[in-house]
Amino acid sequence: MNVLLIGSGGREHALAVKLASSPLLETLFCAPGNPGIAETATCVVVDVADHAKLIDFCRINGVGLVVVGPEAPLVDGLADALKDAGIAVFGPSAAAAQLEGSKGFTKALCDRMDIPTAAYGRFNNAPKAKAYVRQQGAPIVIKADGLAAGKGVTVAQTLEEALAAIEDCFEGAFGEAGAEVVVEEFLEGEEASFFCLCDGTTALPLTTAQDHKRVGEGDTGPNTGGMGAYSPASIMTDALIAEVMEKIIDPTMRGMAEQGMPFTGVLYAGLMLTADGPKLIEYNVRFGDPECQVIMPRLKDDLLALTKAAADGNLVTSTLDWSRQAAATVVMCAPGYPASAEKGSVIRLPKAADLPEGVTIYQAGTAQKDGDLVASGGRVLNVTAMGDTVTDALEQAYRAVDMVDWPEGFCRRDIGWREIERETNRP
Repeated sequence: MNVLLIGSGGREHALAVKLASSPLLETLFCAPGNPGIAETATCVVVDVADHAKLIDFCRINGVGLVVVGPEAPLVDGLADALKDAGIAVFGPSAAAAQLEGSKGFTKALCDRMDIPTAAYGRFNNAPKAKAYVRQQGAPIVIKADGLAAGKGVTVAQTLEEALAAIEDCFEGAFGEAGAEVVVEEFLEGEEASFFCLCDGTTALPLTTAQDHKRVGEGDTGPNTGGMGAYSPASIMTDALIAEVMEKIIDPTMRGMAEQGMPFTGVLYAGLMLTADGPKLIEYNVRFGDPECQVIMPRLKDDLLALTKAAADGNLVTSTLDWSRQAAATVVMCAPGYPASAEKGSVIRLPKAADLPEGVTIYQAGTAQKDGDLVASGGRVLNVTAMGDTVTDALEQAYRAVDMVDWPEGFCRRDIGWREIERETNRP
Protein backbone atom coordinates (compact mmCIF):
# COMPACT_ATOMS: atom_id res chain seq x y z
CA MET A 1 0.00 0.00 0.00
CA ASN A 2 1.19 3.53 -0.78
CA VAL A 3 0.70 5.92 2.14
CA LEU A 4 0.78 9.71 2.39
CA LEU A 5 1.67 11.17 5.78
CA ILE A 6 0.75 14.82 6.38
CA GLY A 7 2.99 16.95 8.61
CA SER A 8 6.53 18.10 9.29
CA GLY A 9 7.27 17.75 13.00
CA GLY A 10 8.67 15.30 15.50
CA ARG A 11 5.29 13.58 15.79
CA GLU A 12 5.32 12.91 12.06
CA HIS A 13 8.94 11.69 12.18
CA ALA A 14 7.92 9.13 14.82
CA LEU A 15 4.88 8.11 12.76
CA ALA A 16 7.00 7.82 9.62
CA VAL A 17 9.49 5.49 11.30
CA LYS A 18 6.67 3.30 12.61
CA LEU A 19 4.73 3.24 9.34
CA ALA A 20 7.90 2.39 7.42
CA SER A 21 8.29 -0.79 9.48
CA SER A 22 4.98 -2.22 8.20
CA PRO A 23 5.15 -5.18 5.79
CA LEU A 24 2.02 -3.73 4.15
CA LEU A 25 3.86 -0.59 3.03
CA GLU A 26 5.07 -0.10 -0.53
CA THR A 27 5.93 3.63 -0.65
CA LEU A 28 5.67 6.21 2.10
CA PHE A 29 5.23 9.82 1.02
CA CYS A 30 5.25 12.77 3.39
CA ALA A 31 4.01 16.32 2.77
CA PRO A 32 5.99 18.37 3.49
CA GLY A 33 8.20 16.34 5.85
CA ASN A 34 11.57 17.43 7.22
CA PRO A 35 15.22 16.34 6.83
CA GLY A 36 14.80 13.55 9.38
CA ILE A 37 11.62 12.23 7.78
CA ALA A 38 13.38 12.33 4.39
CA GLU A 39 15.63 9.49 5.60
CA THR A 40 12.54 7.24 5.84
CA ALA A 41 9.95 8.66 3.42
CA THR A 42 9.79 10.45 0.08
CA CYS A 43 9.10 14.07 0.99
CA VAL A 44 6.91 15.91 -1.52
CA VAL A 45 5.93 19.52 -2.06
CA VAL A 46 2.13 19.58 -2.12
CA ASP A 47 0.03 22.38 -0.66
CA VAL A 48 -1.94 20.56 2.04
CA ALA A 49 -4.47 23.40 2.11
CA ASP A 50 -5.21 22.84 -1.59
CA HIS A 51 -7.43 19.79 -1.28
CA ALA A 52 -7.88 19.34 -5.03
CA LYS A 53 -4.11 19.21 -5.64
CA LEU A 54 -3.62 16.81 -2.76
CA ILE A 55 -6.33 14.53 -4.12
CA ASP A 56 -4.69 14.64 -7.57
CA PHE A 57 -1.38 13.65 -5.99
CA CYS A 58 -3.02 10.71 -4.23
CA ARG A 59 -4.67 9.48 -7.43
CA ILE A 60 -1.55 9.85 -9.57
CA ASN A 61 0.60 8.02 -7.01
CA GLY A 62 -1.90 5.33 -6.04
CA VAL A 63 -2.12 6.40 -2.40
CA GLY A 64 -4.33 3.96 -0.50
CA LEU A 65 -4.30 5.75 2.87
CA VAL A 66 -3.63 9.28 4.08
CA VAL A 67 -2.49 9.66 7.70
CA VAL A 68 -2.96 13.23 8.96
CA GLY A 69 -0.53 14.25 11.70
CA PRO A 70 -1.41 17.82 12.77
CA GLU A 71 -4.76 19.23 13.78
CA ALA A 72 -5.08 22.25 11.48
CA PRO A 73 -5.73 20.29 8.24
CA LEU A 74 -8.36 18.22 10.05
CA VAL A 75 -10.19 21.29 11.35
CA ASP A 76 -9.94 22.64 7.79
CA GLY A 77 -11.83 19.64 6.41
CA LEU A 78 -9.06 17.67 4.70
CA ALA A 79 -10.48 14.33 5.83
CA ASP A 80 -13.89 15.23 4.37
CA ALA A 81 -12.39 16.12 1.00
CA LEU A 82 -10.37 12.89 0.83
CA LYS A 83 -13.34 10.72 1.81
CA ASP A 84 -15.54 12.43 -0.76
CA ALA A 85 -12.87 11.57 -3.35
CA GLY A 86 -12.91 7.91 -2.29
CA ILE A 87 -9.50 8.01 -0.58
CA ALA A 88 -9.16 6.36 2.83
CA VAL A 89 -8.00 8.76 5.53
CA PHE A 90 -6.99 8.36 9.16
CA GLY A 91 -8.38 11.41 10.92
CA PRO A 92 -11.74 12.94 11.85
CA SER A 93 -14.11 15.04 9.77
CA ALA A 94 -14.11 18.81 10.23
CA ALA A 95 -17.29 18.48 12.30
CA ALA A 96 -15.72 15.91 14.62
CA ALA A 97 -12.45 17.86 14.75
CA GLN A 98 -14.34 20.60 16.60
CA LEU A 99 -13.41 18.60 19.70
CA GLU A 100 -10.03 20.29 19.37
CA GLY A 101 -10.94 23.20 17.15
CA SER A 102 -13.35 24.72 19.67
CA LYS A 103 -12.96 24.51 23.45
CA GLY A 104 -16.55 25.71 23.75
CA PHE A 105 -17.83 22.89 21.54
CA THR A 106 -16.16 20.32 23.79
CA LYS A 107 -17.51 21.96 26.94
CA ALA A 108 -21.03 21.85 25.50
CA LEU A 109 -20.57 18.14 24.73
CA CYS A 110 -19.44 17.57 28.32
CA ASP A 111 -22.56 19.33 29.58
CA ARG A 112 -24.83 17.26 27.35
CA MET A 113 -23.20 13.88 28.07
CA ASP A 114 -22.43 14.52 31.75
CA ILE A 115 -18.67 14.15 31.23
CA PRO A 116 -16.65 15.32 34.26
CA THR A 117 -14.74 18.52 33.48
CA ALA A 118 -13.91 21.90 35.02
CA ALA A 119 -16.69 24.43 35.57
CA TYR A 120 -16.50 27.16 32.93
CA GLY A 121 -17.87 30.22 31.22
CA ARG A 122 -17.72 31.00 27.48
CA PHE A 123 -17.49 34.59 26.25
CA ASN A 124 -17.27 36.53 22.98
CA ASN A 125 -16.24 39.85 24.53
CA ALA A 126 -13.68 41.01 27.06
CA PRO A 127 -15.93 42.90 29.55
CA LYS A 128 -18.14 39.87 30.26
CA ALA A 129 -15.12 37.56 30.50
CA LYS A 130 -13.39 39.93 32.92
CA ALA A 131 -16.52 40.26 35.03
CA TYR A 132 -16.71 36.47 35.30
CA VAL A 133 -13.04 36.26 36.30
CA ARG A 134 -13.49 38.92 38.98
CA GLN A 135 -16.47 36.98 40.32
CA GLN A 136 -14.59 33.65 40.37
CA GLY A 137 -11.17 34.85 41.54
CA ALA A 138 -7.75 33.29 40.95
CA PRO A 139 -6.15 30.90 40.24
CA ILE A 140 -8.18 30.43 37.07
CA VAL A 141 -7.57 29.22 33.51
CA ILE A 142 -8.02 31.35 30.38
CA LYS A 143 -8.24 29.57 27.00
CA ALA A 144 -8.54 30.89 23.48
CA ASP A 145 -11.47 28.94 22.03
CA GLY A 146 -9.78 27.94 18.77
CA LEU A 147 -6.48 26.48 17.61
CA ALA A 148 -3.48 28.40 18.92
CA ALA A 149 -0.61 25.92 18.40
CA GLY A 150 -0.60 24.99 22.08
CA LYS A 151 -0.05 28.58 23.20
CA GLY A 152 -3.57 29.83 23.82
CA VAL A 153 -3.85 28.65 27.42
CA THR A 154 -2.93 30.71 30.49
CA VAL A 155 -3.02 29.20 33.96
CA ALA A 156 -3.38 32.50 35.80
CA GLN A 157 -2.24 32.55 39.42
CA THR A 158 -3.43 36.14 39.96
CA LEU A 159 -6.42 38.21 38.91
CA GLU A 160 -4.12 40.61 37.03
CA GLU A 161 -2.60 37.75 35.02
CA ALA A 162 -6.06 36.46 34.12
CA LEU A 163 -7.30 39.88 32.98
CA ALA A 164 -4.16 40.36 30.87
CA ALA A 165 -4.68 36.95 29.23
CA ILE A 166 -8.24 37.94 28.30
CA GLU A 167 -6.92 41.18 26.78
CA ASP A 168 -4.36 39.18 24.77
CA CYS A 169 -7.05 36.95 23.33
CA PHE A 170 -9.45 39.71 22.30
CA GLU A 171 -6.68 41.97 21.03
CA GLY A 172 -5.57 39.34 18.51
CA ALA A 173 -2.58 37.65 20.13
CA PHE A 174 -3.90 34.30 18.84
CA GLY A 175 -5.68 35.54 15.73
CA GLU A 176 -9.15 34.14 15.09
CA ALA A 177 -8.56 31.50 17.77
CA GLY A 178 -9.08 34.20 20.41
CA ALA A 179 -12.37 35.55 19.06
CA GLU A 180 -14.06 33.61 21.84
CA VAL A 181 -12.64 32.74 25.26
CA VAL A 182 -13.35 29.89 27.64
CA VAL A 183 -12.66 30.65 31.30
CA GLU A 184 -12.27 27.53 33.42
CA GLU A 185 -12.10 26.55 37.04
CA PHE A 186 -8.53 25.78 38.15
CA LEU A 187 -8.28 22.05 38.83
CA GLU A 188 -5.92 20.65 41.45
CA GLY A 189 -4.18 17.37 40.67
CA GLU A 190 -1.74 15.69 38.33
CA GLU A 191 -2.12 15.76 34.55
CA ALA A 192 -1.99 12.71 32.32
CA SER A 193 -2.48 12.01 28.62
CA PHE A 194 -4.70 9.18 27.41
CA PHE A 195 -5.13 8.04 23.81
CA CYS A 196 -7.63 5.91 21.89
CA LEU A 197 -7.81 4.76 18.29
CA CYS A 198 -11.36 5.29 17.04
CA ASP A 199 -13.32 4.10 14.01
CA GLY A 200 -16.55 6.03 14.57
CA THR A 201 -18.03 3.40 16.87
CA THR A 202 -15.22 1.57 18.65
CA ALA A 203 -12.65 3.31 20.86
CA LEU A 204 -9.56 1.15 21.37
CA PRO A 205 -7.45 2.35 24.31
CA LEU A 206 -3.82 2.90 23.35
CA THR A 207 -1.60 3.74 26.29
CA THR A 208 -0.86 6.43 28.82
CA ALA A 209 1.76 9.16 28.87
CA GLN A 210 2.60 12.30 30.76
CA ASP A 211 4.10 15.41 29.22
CA HIS A 212 5.50 18.66 30.56
CA LYS A 213 3.87 21.80 29.16
CA ARG A 214 5.77 24.50 31.07
CA VAL A 215 9.04 25.70 29.55
CA GLY A 216 10.92 25.87 32.85
CA GLU A 217 12.18 23.24 35.24
CA GLY A 218 9.92 22.52 38.17
CA ASP A 219 6.99 23.06 35.76
CA THR A 220 7.41 26.83 35.79
CA GLY A 221 7.12 29.51 33.12
CA PRO A 222 4.78 29.82 30.15
CA ASN A 223 3.01 26.92 28.49
CA THR A 224 4.59 25.35 25.41
CA GLY A 225 3.64 22.65 22.94
CA GLY A 226 5.45 20.21 25.25
CA MET A 227 9.01 20.00 26.58
CA GLY A 228 9.20 16.25 27.06
CA ALA A 229 7.16 13.15 27.85
CA TYR A 230 7.30 9.58 29.05
CA SER A 231 5.18 6.45 28.74
CA PRO A 232 3.62 4.63 30.47
CA ALA A 233 2.41 6.89 33.26
CA SER A 234 2.03 4.58 36.26
CA ILE A 235 -0.36 7.00 37.94
CA MET A 236 -2.91 5.87 35.35
CA THR A 237 -3.84 2.55 36.96
CA ASP A 238 -6.06 -0.05 35.30
CA ALA A 239 -8.93 1.12 37.51
CA LEU A 240 -8.42 4.74 36.45
CA ILE A 241 -8.27 3.73 32.79
CA ALA A 242 -11.56 1.86 33.15
CA GLU A 243 -13.11 4.92 34.82
CA VAL A 244 -11.86 7.22 32.04
CA MET A 245 -13.30 4.92 29.38
CA GLU A 246 -16.67 4.70 31.16
CA LYS A 247 -17.12 8.34 32.16
CA ILE A 248 -15.21 10.27 29.48
CA ILE A 249 -14.32 8.35 26.29
CA ASP A 250 -17.44 6.22 25.79
CA PRO A 251 -19.89 9.12 26.39
CA THR A 252 -17.85 11.23 23.96
CA MET A 253 -18.09 8.57 21.25
CA ARG A 254 -21.85 8.21 21.82
CA GLY A 255 -22.42 11.95 21.92
CA MET A 256 -20.52 12.58 18.71
CA ALA A 257 -22.38 9.78 16.90
CA GLU A 258 -25.72 11.12 18.14
CA GLN A 259 -24.82 14.52 16.63
CA GLY A 260 -24.05 12.91 13.29
CA MET A 261 -20.30 13.44 13.75
CA PRO A 262 -18.86 9.96 14.45
CA PHE A 263 -15.24 10.27 15.53
CA THR A 264 -12.54 8.50 13.53
CA GLY A 265 -8.79 8.79 14.19
CA VAL A 266 -6.91 9.44 17.42
CA LEU A 267 -8.83 10.80 20.38
CA TYR A 268 -6.38 12.33 22.83
CA ALA A 269 -7.79 13.17 26.24
CA GLY A 270 -5.84 15.57 28.41
CA LEU A 271 -6.84 14.64 31.94
CA MET A 272 -6.55 16.10 35.41
CA LEU A 273 -6.49 13.43 38.09
CA THR A 274 -8.29 15.21 40.93
CA ALA A 275 -9.36 14.10 44.39
CA ASP A 276 -12.86 13.69 42.89
CA GLY A 277 -11.64 11.45 40.08
CA PRO A 278 -10.38 12.07 36.53
CA LYS A 279 -11.68 15.15 34.75
CA LEU A 280 -11.32 16.14 31.10
CA ILE A 281 -9.15 19.21 30.57
CA GLU A 282 -9.42 19.20 26.79
CA TYR A 283 -9.46 16.97 23.73
CA ASN A 284 -7.03 16.81 20.84
CA VAL A 285 -7.97 14.99 17.65
CA ARG A 286 -4.52 13.66 16.72
CA PHE A 287 -1.49 12.13 18.38
CA GLY A 288 0.11 14.38 20.96
CA ASP A 289 3.49 15.93 20.34
CA PRO A 290 5.78 14.89 22.06
CA GLU A 291 3.66 12.01 23.44
CA CYS A 292 3.60 10.32 20.04
CA GLN A 293 7.39 10.07 20.22
CA VAL A 294 7.15 7.85 23.32
CA ILE A 295 4.08 5.89 22.23
CA MET A 296 5.34 4.74 18.83
CA PRO A 297 8.55 3.07 20.10
CA ARG A 298 6.49 1.06 22.62
CA LEU A 299 3.83 -0.10 20.13
CA LYS A 300 4.65 -3.62 18.94
CA ASP A 301 1.74 -3.84 16.47
CA ASP A 302 1.58 -2.71 12.84
CA LEU A 303 0.56 0.95 12.89
CA LEU A 304 -0.37 0.91 9.20
CA ALA A 305 -2.78 -2.00 9.69
CA LEU A 306 -4.32 -0.26 12.70
CA THR A 307 -4.80 3.12 11.02
CA LYS A 308 -6.29 1.49 7.94
CA ALA A 309 -8.70 -0.52 10.12
CA ALA A 310 -9.75 2.68 11.87
CA ALA A 311 -10.27 4.47 8.55
CA ASP A 312 -12.37 1.53 7.33
CA GLY A 313 -14.52 1.44 10.49
CA ASN A 314 -13.16 -1.98 11.39
CA LEU A 315 -11.34 -1.74 14.74
CA VAL A 316 -13.73 -3.97 16.67
CA THR A 317 -11.51 -7.07 16.38
CA SER A 318 -8.18 -5.25 16.80
CA THR A 319 -5.95 -5.76 19.83
CA LEU A 320 -2.78 -4.00 20.95
CA ASP A 321 0.55 -5.28 22.22
CA TRP A 322 2.95 -2.99 24.06
CA SER A 323 6.60 -3.25 24.97
CA ARG A 324 7.16 -3.76 28.69
CA GLN A 325 9.90 -1.15 28.46
CA ALA A 326 9.33 2.52 29.15
CA ALA A 327 10.07 5.35 26.73
CA ALA A 328 11.01 8.96 27.41
CA THR A 329 11.71 11.95 25.19
CA VAL A 330 13.47 15.24 25.85
CA VAL A 331 12.61 18.19 23.61
CA MET A 332 15.50 20.42 22.56
CA CYS A 333 14.39 23.95 21.68
CA ALA A 334 15.76 27.00 19.91
CA PRO A 335 16.63 30.03 22.07
CA GLY A 336 13.69 32.35 22.67
CA TYR A 337 11.07 29.59 22.60
CA PRO A 338 8.14 29.78 23.28
CA ALA A 339 7.90 33.56 22.83
CA SER A 340 9.94 34.03 19.64
CA ALA A 341 12.32 31.28 18.63
CA GLU A 342 15.60 32.23 16.98
CA LYS A 343 16.02 30.27 13.75
CA GLY A 344 19.06 29.37 11.69
CA SER A 345 21.55 28.00 14.23
CA VAL A 346 23.55 24.99 13.01
CA ILE A 347 22.96 21.55 14.58
CA ARG A 348 25.44 18.67 14.38
CA LEU A 349 23.86 15.36 15.31
CA PRO A 350 25.83 12.33 16.47
CA LYS A 351 25.89 9.35 14.13
CA ALA A 352 23.15 6.86 14.87
CA ALA A 353 25.76 4.16 15.52
CA ASP A 354 27.33 6.32 18.24
CA LEU A 355 24.10 6.90 20.15
CA PRO A 356 23.34 4.95 23.34
CA GLU A 357 21.36 1.75 22.79
CA GLY A 358 17.64 2.35 22.33
CA VAL A 359 17.99 6.05 21.47
CA THR A 360 16.35 7.71 18.45
CA ILE A 361 16.53 11.42 17.64
CA TYR A 362 13.33 12.58 15.95
CA GLN A 363 13.61 15.86 14.06
CA ALA A 364 10.90 18.47 14.51
CA GLY A 365 11.76 22.07 13.58
CA THR A 366 14.71 21.43 11.27
CA ALA A 367 15.74 22.36 7.74
CA GLN A 368 18.73 21.98 5.42
CA LYS A 369 20.65 25.14 4.55
CA ASP A 370 23.93 25.22 2.61
CA GLY A 371 24.58 21.61 3.53
CA ASP A 372 23.95 22.14 7.25
CA LEU A 373 21.09 21.01 9.46
CA VAL A 374 19.62 24.16 11.03
CA ALA A 375 16.90 25.06 13.50
CA SER A 376 13.75 26.21 11.70
CA GLY A 377 11.24 26.25 14.56
CA GLY A 378 10.84 26.46 18.30
CA ARG A 379 10.84 22.79 19.26
CA VAL A 380 13.64 21.35 17.16
CA LEU A 381 14.71 17.85 18.28
CA ASN A 382 13.06 15.05 20.28
CA VAL A 383 15.74 12.89 21.89
CA THR A 384 13.92 9.64 22.67
CA ALA A 385 15.11 6.56 24.54
CA MET A 386 13.82 3.19 25.72
CA GLY A 387 14.69 1.63 29.07
CA ASP A 388 13.52 -0.90 31.64
CA THR A 389 12.15 2.01 33.69
CA VAL A 390 11.38 5.67 33.01
CA THR A 391 14.47 6.53 35.06
CA ASP A 392 16.63 4.32 32.82
CA ALA A 393 15.10 5.75 29.65
CA LEU A 394 15.72 9.32 30.77
CA GLU A 395 19.33 8.59 31.71
CA GLN A 396 19.89 7.33 28.16
CA ALA A 397 18.02 10.28 26.64
CA TYR A 398 20.08 12.85 28.53
CA ARG A 399 23.30 11.06 27.59
CA ALA A 400 22.25 11.49 23.96
CA VAL A 401 21.24 15.13 24.52
CA ASP A 402 24.80 15.82 25.67
CA MET A 403 26.13 14.29 22.43
CA VAL A 404 24.22 16.80 20.27
CA ASP A 405 26.51 19.62 19.12
CA TRP A 406 24.14 22.57 19.27
CA PRO A 407 25.36 25.30 21.64
CA GLU A 408 22.26 27.45 21.12
CA GLY A 409 19.76 24.69 21.98
CA PHE A 410 18.22 24.21 25.40
CA CYS A 411 16.05 21.64 27.18
CA ARG A 412 14.56 20.89 30.54
CA ARG A 413 16.68 18.64 32.73
CA ASP A 414 13.85 17.36 34.91
CA ILE A 415 11.56 15.55 32.47
CA GLY A 416 9.68 12.72 34.20
CA TRP A 417 10.45 13.95 37.69
CA ARG A 418 7.15 12.74 39.13
CA GLU A 419 7.59 9.25 37.73
CA ILE A 420 11.22 9.11 38.86
CA GLU A 421 10.04 9.91 42.40
CA ARG A 422 7.43 7.14 42.17
CA GLU A 423 10.01 4.64 40.88
CA THR A 424 12.48 5.64 43.59
CA ASN A 425 9.87 5.14 46.32
CA ARG A 426 8.42 1.95 44.87
CA PRO A 427 8.98 -1.11 47.11
